[in-house]
Amino acid sequence: MSLRVGQTATRQLTLTADHVRKYSEISGDYNPLHYDEAFAAGTKFGRLVVQGGLTTGLLHALVATDLPGPGTVFLSQNWKFTAPVYIGDTITAHAEVLKVHQAKPVSQLAVRVTRQTGETVLEGEAWCYRFTPGA
Repeated sequence: MSLRVGQTATRQLTLTADHVRKYSEISGDYNPLHYDEAFAAGTKFGRLVVQGGLTTGLLHALVATDLPGPGTVFLSQNWKFTAPVYIGDTITAHAEVLKVHQAKPVSQLAVRVTRQTGETVLEGEAWCYRFTPGA
């Protein structure tokens, strides 16, 4: 696929307690914000939240699968979390091509993740490189 400025893609996921458990097993992140309901209730979040890596992981899947697509890796990311993501939220990752390098398979994307209410939970930008076999 040839990239062009303005192209967009989205990918959606409903996050569960099982996602949180599996992410903890892989990463070692057992923060009580993800597991201890009494602890989480006493914070500004008020309830259990999912790990930020699950939110950004959906962006990784979007970039590697949809836009720019297979063979793509992040070169850099600059994003901020603007709201917590809770167990049971359905999040949607959005990407839009902002720039395409003329001589290299490099692109700049605007990225955003929203929850089912439309609220933005993450926003920023990323630079990507797309590897192609034989190139």
